Amino acid sequence: MGDFRKLLIWQKSMTLTTNTYNSTKQFPKEEIFGLTSQIRRCAVSIPSNIAEGFGRDSNKEYLRFLNISIGSLFEMQTQLEIAKNINYFNEEEFNTLYEDSREIERMLVSFINKVKERN
Repeated sequence: MGDFRKLLIWQKSMTLTTNTYNSTKQFPKEEIFGLTSQIRRCAVSIPSNIAEGFGRDSNKEYLRFLNISIGSLFEMQTQLEIAKNINYFNEEEFNTLYEDSREIERMLVSFINKVKERN
């Protein structure tokens, strides 16, 4: 078995998670159990599910975790837009996180398709 840490998609999603944590530090304190927590949990879920699926015995199980990962990514993208709409992010911060998430989205879709082809 290989090492999930060598997957570029896992590495990029780890960077996105770190950047998300750093960017949400500036959110109002009343959001710590709201939007801040929600965005962070989604961000953490992306690389976590890539890693967890990697350790599964079958492609079917791996696909299930990759699909959970992309669902978390879509949820995070929605929450990033909400944060931007209520001015918790400036345009540059939002664009950086959102474009990084879109890159991971494209990579995940491609990766899911490749795993499906192995079945």
